[in-house]
This record gives sequence, structure tokens and C-alpha cells, in this order.
Amino acid sequence: MKTNKIDRRKFVKQTAAVTGGLMAVPFAASAGFYTEKAPAPIRVALVGCGGRGTGAAVQALNAHPDVKLVAMADAFRDRLDNSLKNIKEEVDNAQSRVEVPESRKFTGFEAYKKAIQEADVVILTTPPGFRPIHFKEAVKQGKHIFMEKPVATDPAGILSVLETAKEARNKKLNVIVGLQRRYQNSYLELLKRYQDGMIGDITSAQVYWNSRGVWVRERQPSQNEMEYQMRNWYYFNWLCGDHIVEQHIHNMDVVNWFKQDYPTIAQGMGGRTVRVGPNFGEIFDHHFVEYQYADGVIMNSQCRHQPGTMSRVDEVIIGSKGRIHFGAGKIESLDGKVLYEFDKSKENNPYQTEHDVLFDAISKGEYKFDDTEHGAHTTLTAIVGRMATYSGQVINQQTALQSGISIQPETYAWDATPPVLPGENGLYPCAVPGETAYFKS
Repeated sequence: MKTNKIDRRKFVKQTAAVTGGLMAVPFAASAGFYTEKAPAPIRVALVGCGGRGTGAAVQALNAHPDVKLVAMADAFRDRLDNSLKNIKEEVDNAQSRVEVPESRKFTGFEAYKKAIQEADVVILTTPPGFRPIHFKEAVKQGKHIFMEKPVATDPAGILSVLETAKEARNKKLNVIVGLQRRYQNSYLELLKRYQDGMIGDITSAQVYWNSRGVWVRERQPSQNEMEYQMRNWYYFNWLCGDHIVEQHIHNMDVVNWFKQDYPTIAQGMGGRTVRVGPNFGEIFDHHFVEYQYADGVIMNSQCRHQPGTMSRVDEVIIGSKGRIHFGAGKIESLDGKVLYEFDKSKENNPYQTEHDVLFDAISKGEYKFDDTEHGAHTTLTAIVGRMATYSGQVINQQTALQSGISIQPETYAWDATPPVLPGENGLYPCAVPGETAYFKS
């Protein structure tokens, strides 16, 4: 992968102006094109009806009065029904704006194709292992897209997304990826001051996603292995990518965004010490990764899912003249003097803003947003971190991408065999640093 490193002066000249606290065109977006103006209403299909999908559908409906939810797809009917019920409870005038009859409720592994056919805009919020194939189908059908991060769980998926991105650009399809910090007022104001030279040149960074962890869904007697893994998807890499990919991607993306670059190599450590047992699949409960950029700058990354431990979700960038503390919305000099502090009364809801700007552009027939490239490469940054902690090897990001490693099943079907299976003791095999290897040393 070629780097996108540029100096700050060039970065300032090439970055779009910030107006009203919102950058009009985020990093890697294209502007100045015009596409066919969307019809009224703007028909939306939701693909992936979990909690995040439900929230995204509500935000889409709140973004523009012409938006109408017309189709839904999920592997499981109960999740679709529950999502639809919640959406109707959250949206004003739901009777006229949420029109999903039985004929436009689709379930199963192929449901996404049928739902996409019904819409102008597609919301892709399934477990991320499915994102590359769903994105490819949405672009093939010529739809504008909101898709959640991460955009894949393996290098093969990243290659697919990058290839599909070319077609999306050719068709002038707006694509927003759910890395919402890029649409958050406090982060955008900190970016302006970084561009103005307030902290000097970036010398290092620290990023954190330390928390107690997420839900667990117990195995039910009626479930076969595929259904169990689909229900408990967070704990299987082909579906989730591990929490370093599924959650911690947000924090790494901030540093990649400010540097306008991606790390070249990574090495780290991790394992399972608290979250063990058959309910927790194959993923680790802690990761620590040292990423290095081409200019020698180090980003230290730590994420942890362990109850009773220190919680922190944050990013810190250190420069030659000062530091940015993103969680606090503050910039200070190296001796601790506060140089800037964001007025928190001016903060926005970036999850809503993502949809506001997307549907505003679509309603006007404008082509303004293409988050795919940075979404894919930052997802790769997280995947490379997982490969480094699983193996204990130094992983080169370009080598990982070109490897095309896939961890997906051969087929997507209820009677298909998932890529990982439990042993006789019910435990799933997991990576062992020093034994698991991706490339020859």
C-alpha cells in the first residue's frame, strides 16, 4: 500500500474549509460532482437489524423529511421484527415514513440482495464479516451507502472493498463509513488547530479502548453451529474481527486521519486471561500494539475487555510543541499550559451528523462523500494489529494486504461449516503467540 503522507502546509491547502463546525468534505472524499437528484421520497433499505442498525435507521429518518424506510433484511426474522418495532417507536410520523410491508421483509443469507433492490440508499450494519459482499452488491445496484465500520475482517475483504470503491467512484455514489469522529465538532476543531501548527509536528500517539466488554449470547439447544456463531457473532473473527477491529478501530482512525497516513508495520502482544470459556469463542480479551509509520512516528495502541479494570476510550497525539487530548477536547503545551479547550456546549451528535450530511447531499443530487478508502485502510490497520498480537510477529501492512488472507467460510448457509469449530471440551481453538504464524520469519 502506498502511503498518503504529506506535509502540514500541503494538508492545510488540500483540506476542505470548515463551516459551522462541520468539515464539508472529510479526508479522502471527492467533491465537485453532480449526480442525478434523488426522487422524493428517498427510499432506504436497512441490511442488518441489530441495535446499531436500528439506531442508524432512526438517524437516517431523522436526517431529512423525504427519507422513508421501505425494506429490511436480516439473517433472523425475530431481529428484524424487533428492530422494526423499535424504529416505529422512535420516529415521528412513523405511520407514513416507515412502510415495510411483509413483502419487503427479507431474511436469510441472501436477503440483502432483495432489500437493496427496493431502495435508493442502503444502510449496511450486519456483522462486519459480511460488509465486503454487501457493499459490492449495493454498488453493483447503484445505491448510495452508509456502512458501519469496520468494513472487513481480513485482508481479502479489504482488497474486495478497495476494488468495489473504484466502481462506486465511477458511478458517483456517496459512501459514508461509520467512523463518526470525523464528523464530530470537537475533533474537527482540534484538527483545525493542528493544521495551524499549534502542536507542531506529530512525534507519537497513544490510543485506548479499555472497557469491561460487551454482551454474550448463550447457546440454545435448538441452534446448530452456524446459527450459534451468527447469534454470538462478536466472539468469532470471521464475523467480528476481534474487538481490536470492531471497536478500537475508532481510536486508531483518529491518528491516521491527523497524520494523513497509515502505519507500515506493527508488533504487539495479547491474549485471553479473563474472558475464557466456550461462550467467548476465539477472540482475545486484551491487545497492545506498537504501530510504526513510514516517518518513524510510533502509535501505541491498547484495548482491553476485562471487568473491574481501568476504563478509558480516548486518543492522545503528542507533537513537537504540544499535545492533543481528544477526550477532553483540549490542547496543551509540553509544559502543561492549556492552549485551547473546546466549548462542549457546541458539541454535536456525530452519529446523527453522518446521516444529516449524507441525505442532504443525496437530496440535492450532489456527490460529496467517499469514505471508503480511509475506512478500508484504517480497518486494515486494526486487522494488522490483530495479526501482530495473535502471532507475536512483526507484520508489514502492505504484505498483509497483498497476502489476500481470508478467514471466511466457503459458503454462507445455515448448514455450512463455520471456519472455526469447538473441540470436545466445548472450547474453540484460539491463536497462540509464537506458534500462530502468518508469514515466514
